[in-house]
Amino acid sequence: MQTTIISSKAKIGNNVKIGDFCIIEDNVVIGDNTIIKNYVELREGTIIGENCYIDSRISSSGDCKIGNNVTIRYDSIIARGVIIGDNTYISPKMMSNNLNTNMNQVGGAEIGANVFIGTSCVLQHGIKIGDNTVLGSLSFVNKDVPENEIWFGNPAKFYKINEINNISNEIHLPQ
Repeated sequence: MQTTIISSKAKIGNNVKIGDFCIIEDNVVIGDNTIIKNYVELREGTIIGENCYIDSRISSSGDCKIGNNVTIRYDSIIARGVIIGDNTYISPKMMSNNLNTNMNQVGGAEIGANVFIGTSCVLQHGIKIGDNTVLGSLSFVNKDVPENEIWFGNPAKFYKINEINNISNEIHLPQ
């Protein structure tokens, strides 16, 4: 019995580990040394860089780009068109959106490099999150966040300047 479905049109790098009950559609690219855990769905056109950790129950709507050394934790949703920069850490249950209030696709969030996104954070469509940014848990981010800042709340608001230049160096990947 086959538990994981991988399209023949997907490109899987070297030393990639893929768990059980995953669906990897056409034109998905997964970089070298990436770990994909169980129950992950990567729709057409999803690109994942090298040395990433994609935890269980992650869903990608497709046509999104995930940089190198990115960690996406349990039960997060990566909407169509989302871009995630290198060295970014996404805590469990983050949700992104690419539809406006009229249900038109307007593009997913653009998340910079070295960003930390807290648990159950929601990112509205078309926003830009600057490099070295921290978004607090349970935040609803509905506008652009400049680089090197810490934001949290519903809606998310500026809290203070982030004095750590590369937050992801402080976080270690799960084994």
